[in-house]
Amino acid sequence: MPAQPLIGRDTRLCMSLSARPGNFGSRFHNRLYALTGLDYVYKAFSTRDLAGAVGGIRALNIRGCAISMPFKEAVIAMLDGLAPSASAIDSVNTIVNDDGVLTGHNTDYAAVAALIADIDPATRFVLRGSGGMAKAVAAALRDAGFVHGTIVARNAAAGRGLADLYGFAWSADLDDGMEPAMLINVTPMGMTGADEAAMAFPAAMIAASEIAFDVVQYPPETPLLRKAAAAGKRCITGTEVAIIQALEQFILYTGVTPSAAQVADAAAFARANS
Repeated sequence: MPAQPLIGRDTRLCMSLSARPGNFGSRFHNRLYALTGLDYVYKAFSTRDLAGAVGGIRALNIRGCAISMPFKEAVIAMLDGLAPSASAIDSVNTIVNDDGVLTGHNTDYAAVAALIADIDPATRFVLRGSGGMAKAVAAALRDAGFVHGTIVARNAAAGRGLADLYGFAWSADLDDGMEPAMLINVTPMGMTGADEAAMAFPAAMIAASEIAFDVVQYPPETPLLRKAAAAGKRCITGTEVAIIQALEQFILYTGVTPSAAQVADAAAFARANS
């Protein structure tokens, strides 16, 4: 492993903002900095003052910032511009600071697109959720050719708007008649905290499905994924999403593309130490 420079005045800082910060991103990025010998450091934060935090990114010349729930849409008005990946879905999960100019990107889309690339687009799906990450997932599904899908969201305006935008159906609640082959959870249900015991889909629907996709990263195995795995279903995890989108962020921040071996090392390190 290359010698990583000591933290000093020239060290570039990257960060993340989330309602529920975890350790995965910090471990992943810092491990890659060490493996590539880059003079960077990464730190996770939460905030109740999003505007103040974004102002700090600009004022302190912080190189980049990952954006997680619930800030992916609210942060847009605070930026100087959006890259096509973010403007196409009005959702930001990454800020890049170029000498005080803050540009929003979305690397979630690329991660989801990669993970569904081998799934038959004729597959029927139900996507539960309507926030910023749901937009990235719905856009990736639409662009991959999926047409038989339903957005389930109790917020009628958000749910119907997302469904109409990407050409899918909308329902306020799950319906036994949906019969989806792929279940996608893009809500906090199952996430560590108050919702960690919640199952995003009923057991009967999981049993009738073929694929369970849960974007929740903590815990790595949610109630939905545990139930689906026990039933022999294919599972796509939030950790897989996190690795791909974090790699895209790393490249945006540093301009360096690490080797596949370095990425695998950083991912294993982050999973073991999160």
